[in-house]
Amino acid sequence: MNDVTDAIIRGFRASHISPLERNTVLIRRTWTRSERSIVLHGLFGRLTIAIEPVICSIVFLALTLGMIFNKNKEIIVLAPIFALGVVCFGIYAFALMLAPVRALFHTLGPIFIVDGYVRYRGRDANSERDSNGYVAVLTEEKRLACEWPTLGEIELPAHTRAALCEFSEYGGLHKIDGRSTGVLPDRIARLGVGGRTRAHEFKDL
Repeated sequence: MNDVTDAIIRGFRASHISPLERNTVLIRRTWTRSERSIVLHGLFGRLTIAIEPVICSIVFLALTLGMIFNKNKEIIVLAPIFALGVVCFGIYAFALMLAPVRALFHTLGPIFIVDGYVRYRGRDANSERDSNGYVAVLTEEKRLACEWPTLGEIELPAHTRAALCEFSEYGGLHKIDGRSTGVLPDRIARLGVGGRTRAHEFKDL
């Protein structure tokens, strides 16, 4: 694994086993309180960033309404400009919170446990520009359970090895042979701001 120390698991890629099969064939467990708290910390951390555009949106909304209902009708021509600011700041705040809220929603689903294989492969024609390949979990019968694109500067070599894996569809590989990949770090900064990168956690797995 020294050749893939710069890899970071990210995103969701549909597997060859259907969601229904995963829920009936694979071993599942619920998220622990500590695991869910890490996701909550990340949500609160992002919220501290999103609060600024939310406040700006509220201020611009108040200014827009003030211009609309102002007795001086000449000032109403400026209302559309401030209304555009309301929309822009609102979209920015929504974009900031979308990923952490989605991650929290996915903690309601299971974490899957597979005593099978972990497979690495390089980029293909569908890879994004910043991707260096893919990591996948295979069942004992070598059926593809789930696969995710990875990030990094070093292209992943084609390699498959036996491993006990824990993963979630949205989050990716949580553990390989009991060792954390960094998807859920053991420690996280207060409010989820300034935590360690997953590249550090993924090292030497």
